Amino acid sequence: MKKALREGQRKDTMTDLVFLGFVSIVAIVLLSIFPDRRGVVITTSWGFFVEMISILPAVMVLIGIFAVFVPKEIVVRYLGKDAGIKGIFLAMIMGALPTGPLYIAFPIASVLLKKGARVSNIVIFLSAWSCIKIPQELVELEFLGFKFMLVRLILTIGLVILMGLTIEWMIGMWKKIEVNSKP
Repeated sequence: MKKALREGQRKDTMTDLVFLGFVSIVAIVLLSIFPDRRGVVITTSWGFFVEMISILPAVMVLIGIFAVFVPKEIVVRYLGKDAGIKGIFLAMIMGALPTGPLYIAFPIASVLLKKGARVSNIVIFLSAWSCIKIPQELVELEFLGFKFMLVRLILTIGLVILMGLTIEWMIGMWKKIEVNSKP
């Protein structure tokens, strides 16, 4: 079991390194073609790097604490297969309350998924984090009006839930196809 896990991690690392190499080559080619953009690209990249380095260590510590101290049973009960509408609602609230960049949500989602959260609830959590923020709704209300905010919010919530359930169904179908296609 541990050997298979290590092999999977090694494979994931290789995939990440290949992707990083590909992106680096594309960036070098583009900067060679457009040398006047080098300053802007370097400045922007450095800004993002500094932002991530200042936020991610604290996030990783909190995720580590969560991973160790929150029992799997609690995650399964509130976000797992049997959580139903309660799990969907909780995933939506968990995504809508925090502020911060979306890249913070992915490690959280990973831990929740490993602890038994339903795939649809993870998709709903990530989608809510990216497009249903409470502060964003208040700004939208102020500048675009109540009707616009309400219609967009209702449509977004409905489509986020539909997207989460659809993705979970598709993953389930792919797993069935993989199992049936193995010799």
